[in-house]
Amino acid sequence: LRGRYAGAHTPTTARRKAWTAASFRLSTTELAEATAEGTSLSGIRHLEEAIMLGGGLLIDGGGFSVGAIGVSGAPGGDLDDLCAQAGIDAIEDDILF
Repeated sequence: LRGRYAGAHTPTTARRKAWTAASFRLSTTELAEATAEGTSLSGIRHLEEAIMLGGGLLIDGGGFSVGAIGVSGAPGGDLDDLCAQAGIDAIEDDILF
C-alpha cells in the first residue's frame, strides 16, 4: 500500500527496511543505534540494501521469526514503527502456530 501523499521512494524504502530487519533479526530502530558512527558495527550501514531507519520490524509467530515488515512514508521512523506494529497486531491471530 502507499498513501496518496507518500513520496515515490517509499515502496523501495519499506522493502529495504523489511529486508534489513529480516537479515539482521533486529528492528531497524535497534540497528540504527547499534550501527551508529564510531561503533564496531558501523560498517553494516554501507551494505547496499541495508537501511538504518525506523519502520522495519520482525514478525514473530509462535516464538519464531516468520518474516519482517517495512513501513515508510510517515513523518518519522518512530511513526513508521507504530504503523508496522499495528500491521503485525492486525494479523497476529493468523500467524500464531
